[in-house]
Amino acid sequence: MKVTFSIIKADVGGWPGHSTVHPELVEVAKNKLQQAKESGLLIDFHVTHCGDDLQLIMTHTKGVDNEEIHRLAWETFKEATEKAKWLKLYGAGQDLLTDAFSGNVKGMGPGVAEMEFTERKAEPVIAFMMDKTEPGAFNLPIFRTFADPFNTAGLVIDPSMHAGFVFEIWDIQEHKMVTMNSPEEMYDILALIGAKSRFVIKRVYPKEGSKLPADEPVAVISTEKLYQVAGRYIGKDDPVAVVRAQSGLPALGEVLNPYAFPHLVSGWMRGSHNGPIMPVSVENARCTRFDGPPRVVALGFQLAEGRLIGPVDLFADPGFDRARQIALEIADYIRSHGPFEPHRLPLEEMEYTTLPEILEKLKERFVKVESPEEAKNIAAQV
Repeated sequence: MKVTFSIIKADVGGWPGHSTVHPELVEVAKNKLQQAKESGLLIDFHVTHCGDDLQLIMTHTKGVDNEEIHRLAWETFKEATEKAKWLKLYGAGQDLLTDAFSGNVKGMGPGVAEMEFTERKAEPVIAFMMDKTEPGAFNLPIFRTFADPFNTAGLVIDPSMHAGFVFEIWDIQEHKMVTMNSPEEMYDILALIGAKSRFVIKRVYPKEGSKLPADEPVAVISTEKLYQVAGRYIGKDDPVAVVRAQSGLPALGEVLNPYAFPHLVSGWMRGSHNGPIMPVSVENARCTRFDGPPRVVALGFQLAEGRLIGPVDLFADPGFDRARQIALEIADYIRSHGPFEPHRLPLEEMEYTTLPEILEKLKERFVKVESPEEAKNIAAQV
């Protein structure tokens, strides 16, 4: 059968500050989705959080971008926002950028990762959720999962994966996309996705001749950029991703192993700093130190006619203890830079903070320097 796996998330109020999600918001969402399940709209659901983002994981047969499913998510977030306001939580409804639902939550604030596919005899699916970072934070681990033979042994030794995969890459500044083949275009792929603030892996597909349908994605990542939607800075975008595993795809361990390296991502405090992404359990997905460090959670499910068998909290494993320790050491080091780059993001990525206001205020005080001697004279006058 074909099933749709949807993750739709939003920050509807932090407790306290930007740390985590209040349990009463989770209960509001559970009650709302349970009603949808009983009505037949959903096959199954799971509600969780990563940092201060409320995460709705849903299975259904409606396909991607379905108005009923997106309306359900929107109404759930609206009800949770009302509860957040009653509790006086911080930033209540922060990710809901309009009051009126227009048929799809894309462009309205929430993040979305959905895929429709034919359920296999055994269908492992991993839901990844990040907090305090941006969509491009998934570029490195998704690339390593589906294109790096040093991570994914199946690319070398599994005949069903040996041909590689197709990457759909979005230019989120120019609102364009390109599909590229790995390994044939590996260097070109890396040239793009290494610029993670602009080029983002959106989907990964099998190649023609694979055991799986070539038109059904095996990974999908949310790419919503909130400042592009709102026209002002309101926080990083806290992406989510769905990845399928096994039987012609990377094994579960090959999907998870890239996160043992806490690579540097953009986000953290006020969405304006670089820092290590730390793999943690849901229990430890509370962002407190300098509102971080950035976190990633992985929940594993087996699907059974769309029913969610799970979840298994996959990073609640001592196998990732060293990654967490390295992440903390990196956090100590890079935090010591204070307001200096490379800890603070470069100016071109600070466009939606107070820096433009500072430059505007000082623009009349900037004078053109023609020579070193003139510079000395100006400095002397100051």
